[in-house]
Amino acid sequence: MRPRISKPAGAMPRAGRLRTRARFRIEEGIREMLAGMARAHGIALALLFLNACATAGASSFDAMRADYDRAGPTSPAARADDERVLETSALDRPSYVRAVLQRNPTIESARHGWRAAIARIKQAGSFEDPMVDLSVAPLSIGSSSVRTGYEVGISQKLPWFGKRNLESAVASAEAGAAKSDFEATRRELALTASVLYDQYFVAVRSQEINAQHIALVRTLRAGATAQFEAGRASVQDPLQAEAELTHLEHDAVILTSQREVIVAQMNELLHRDPELPLPPPKDLPLPSGDVHDAKRLQAEALERRPDIESARLHARAEQARADKSDREYYPDFTVSTSYNSMWDMPEHRWMVGLGFNLPIQVGRRAAMVDEANAARQRFESEAVRLSDMARTQVVVALKQLEESKHVLHLFEERLLPVARNQVDAARAGFIASQNPFVAVIDAEKNLRSVELDYQMARATCDRRRAELDRALGRIPGLDGKDAKDAKEVAR
Repeated sequence: MRPRISKPAGAMPRAGRLRTRARFRIEEGIREMLAGMARAHGIALALLFLNACATAGASSFDAMRADYDRAGPTSPAARADDERVLETSALDRPSYVRAVLQRNPTIESARHGWRAAIARIKQAGSFEDPMVDLSVAPLSIGSSSVRTGYEVGISQKLPWFGKRNLESAVASAEAGAAKSDFEATRRELALTASVLYDQYFVAVRSQEINAQHIALVRTLRAGATAQFEAGRASVQDPLQAEAELTHLEHDAVILTSQREVIVAQMNELLHRDPELPLPPPKDLPLPSGDVHDAKRLQAEALERRPDIESARLHARAEQARADKSDREYYPDFTVSTSYNSMWDMPEHRWMVGLGFNLPIQVGRRAAMVDEANAARQRFESEAVRLSDMARTQVVVALKQLEESKHVLHLFEERLLPVARNQVDAARAGFIASQNPFVAVIDAEKNLRSVELDYQMARATCDRRRAELDRALGRIPGLDGKDAKDAKEVAR
C-alpha cells in the first residue's frame, strides 16, 4: 500500500494553478497587444494628422460658402417690408420684381442646388479614411505553451501628387457653374415677373379707359335722346348709343376677368394665395432718349451673361477632369505599419510597408481622357453659341426698343390728339345737324381703340426694355437706368 503524502498547508489545487497560469498568459498577451499597438501609434497619428490637415480646396470652399450665405433668404424684417409694399395704395414694378425674387420657391430651389455643388468641394479634396486591421490567433489564447498571437496594423491610401488638387478644381468649377445657373434663374424669373407686371398695367388701364368710355357713351346717349325728342334726330340714334353702351359693359366684365387672372398669376410668383388682391400698378416710366452703343452693350453682355459664364466654367471643370485623367497613368500609394507578435525575434515584429497599384489598363485611362476632352469641347462650343446668341439678342432688343419708342411718339404726338379732336368734331357736327350720330359713335370707338393701343404700346416698350436688360445679363426691373427711372416715377 502506497503511503499518502500530505499537502502543505495553503497549497493550491492543480486545476487552480492551471487556471491561474492561463489567466496570466491571457493578460500577458493583452499587454503585448497593447504594446504593439502603441508601437504603431506614432505612425497612425501622423497619418491622421495628414488626413485632417492636407485638405485641398479649403480656400475655394470658404469663398464659395461666403457668396452662398450672402445670397441667402431675406430676414423676417425684409419679408415684412415686402408684405407692406404689397398692401400699399399702388405697386411699382421694381418693388414687385424684388418681392418675387425674395419669395419665389424657384429661387430657393436653385440656391440649394448651388449649395450642393459647394459641398462637393470638400468631398473632392479629402483623403480616404485610414484602414485599421486587427487579427488574432484564437488557438493561442489561454495556451500554456505559446503566447497569445495577434497582429495589428494601420494603412492610408495616398493618391499621386496633384490628383487631389485637380479633383478639387473640378468641384470648384462646377460650384461656380451652379452659382451662374442660380443667377440665370433669377434673371429669367425677374423677366417673367416684369412681363406679368406689364400685362397687369394694361389690364388695369384698359378697365379705366373702358369705364371712361361708358360714361362718355351714356352722355352721348342722353344727347341723342334729347335731339330725338326735339325732332332733330331719328330714333335709331339713341338705340345705336344703347347698343354701343351694351358692348362696353360686356367688355367691362371681360376686362375684370382678365385682371383677376393676371393677379392670380402674379400671386403665384409671390408664393401667395391666388385670390389675394394686389394694389393697382403705378405708371410705367417713360422711355429715355439715350443713344445706345451696340458694340459696347454686346461686350457688356458677353461679360455679364450668367449662362455664358456657366458654360465657360463647365468647360474649365472638364479641362481639370482631363488633367486628372492624365494623372491616372501614375500609381496611387498605400503606406502602412503593423505589429505582429508571432515572430520569434522582436526585431521582426514591427513592420512598415508601401503598396501601389500598377496602372496597366491603358485603354480605360485613355478613354477617360478622351471623354473629358470631348465634354470640354462641347461646353466651349456651347459658350460660343451662347455668345453669338447674346450679341444677336442685344441687337434685336435695341432695334425693337427703338421701334417701340417711335410708336409711342406717334401715339402721343399724332394719333391720340387726332382721335380726341375727331370725337369733339363729330359731337359738334351732330348737335349742328351737320353729320349723323353714327359718326359720333365711330369717333368714340376709334378713340377707345387708340387709347387701348397706346397703353399696350407702353407695355410693349417696357417689356422690350426688360428684354434688353435680360440680354445684357442684368436683372430686369432692378438693374440699369430703367429701374432708376421706374423708382423716380414711383416717387
